[in-house]
Amino acid sequence: MDLQLFQYLQTYLTDRRKALFAEVLAKRTRHFTVVTEDVYQLHNTSAVMRTCDVFGIQDLHVVEEKFGKRVDKEIAMGAQKWVSLHRYDTISECMGKLRADGYQLIATTPHNDSQVLHEFDVSKKSAFFFGKESDGLSARVMKEADGYLKIPMYGFTESLNISVSAAIILQHVVTKMKQTSVNWALSEKERFEIKLQWMLKTIKSSEEIIARYKEEKNS
Repeated sequence: MDLQLFQYLQTYLTDRRKALFAEVLAKRTRHFTVVTEDVYQLHNTSAVMRTCDVFGIQDLHVVEEKFGKRVDKEIAMGAQKWVSLHRYDTISECMGKLRADGYQLIATTPHNDSQVLHEFDVSKKSAFFFGKESDGLSARVMKEADGYLKIPMYGFTESLNISVSAAIILQHVVTKMKQTSVNWALSEKERFEIKLQWMLKTIKSSEEIIARYKEEKNS
C-alpha cells in the first residue's frame, strides 16, 4: 500500500483514535509471543487473546492440529482487531516458524524441572507455549522446548486455567522486561503495518473506500 493511501485512510480516523493508536503501538512488543496448542475450550483461546492485548503482546499463535479450525466463532470481545492471529495445522510448522524468527521456545508446565517465574531471564526473545486444559502440552513440545517455566503454587491444586496462567506469566515478564534496557519496542515498519491493519479492521466499509480512492487516483 502506498503512503498516500495510508494517509488517505487516516482521514477517516478521529484525532482521539489516532492518538490512541500511537499510544498503544508505543507499548506493543514482539519480544515475547504466545502459543496455544490444541486448546479445546474455545473461550480460553479468546481469553488468552484478550490477555495478549492487555499486556501489549502483538502476536498470538494458535495450533489446531487435533481439533481443526474451530477458533473463528469464539474469538470475541474485540481483541481480534488488535492482536495478530497466526494459525498452524501442525505444531512442527509453528515451532519451525518461531525458531526462524529468533524465539526460544518455552513450555509452561508445573512438572519437569521447570524454572520458577520470578527467575526467568526476560532479556531473551521468547515464545510461551500453553497446552490443552486436560493433559497440557504435547510430547513434541516437551521434548524440543528450550526451557520450562512454572508459576509457584502453594496449595493442593497443581495447575491453573490456561488463560489465568497466561495472564500471570505475561504480567510478570512484560513488567520486568520494561524495567530493562532490552530493545523490546516495535520497529517503525512494524508499527506502520499494524496500524494499517487496525485501520482496515475498524474503518467502516474500508474496502469500498480503497476502491473509490483508486478510481479517483486513476481517473
